[in-house]
Amino acid sequence: MVTRYSPFLVAIHWMVAFLVILGLVIGNVVLEHMPNDDPQKILALKGHMAAGIFVLVLMLIRIFVKLFSEKPPHANTGKLFFDKLRTVVHVLFYICVIALTVSGIGLAVTAGLFDIVFGNSGQPLPASFDAFPPLKGHQLFGSILMVLVVLHVVAVIYHQFVLKDKLISRMWFGRRS
Repeated sequence: MVTRYSPFLVAIHWMVAFLVILGLVIGNVVLEHMPNDDPQKILALKGHMAAGIFVLVLMLIRIFVKLFSEKPPHANTGKLFFDKLRTVVHVLFYICVIALTVSGIGLAVTAGLFDIVFGNSGQPLPASFDAFPPLKGHQLFGSILMVLVVLHVVAVIYHQFVLKDKLISRMWFGRRS
């Protein structure tokens, strides 16, 4: 029986985790408080947008590979509510990450950011992004994703230190069986 995810899925998991947390921090701590006329904002947007696009690609690959690869059975808490919550949270993770990246791309398209940020068009950023409808979705999915990340970390800590079921080893490198 397989007890760990494949090294490929493990690598994607940790890359996505790092990039999502980085994107949330850059979006909420840096970009949200930086005026659009600050010349450094384009550089920050370049990193934020590139990471977001990479996350979308990795998530789509992850879904495809996960569907067709052997994986360990779901972790069991012994409590039906928590086991059902696990499934809901994981589905919401996938939905939110994809919706967040798609809404970010929608914002970039409607605001002309691809030309400004990557095309070196010399155009300034819009005075505000508030006029672009995808911004609200991007902010909403970002907020939901932050809550899901906290829930995920709390669940991992619970499994690892309360249930002591070595959950972290399932999403780490090593022998699969």
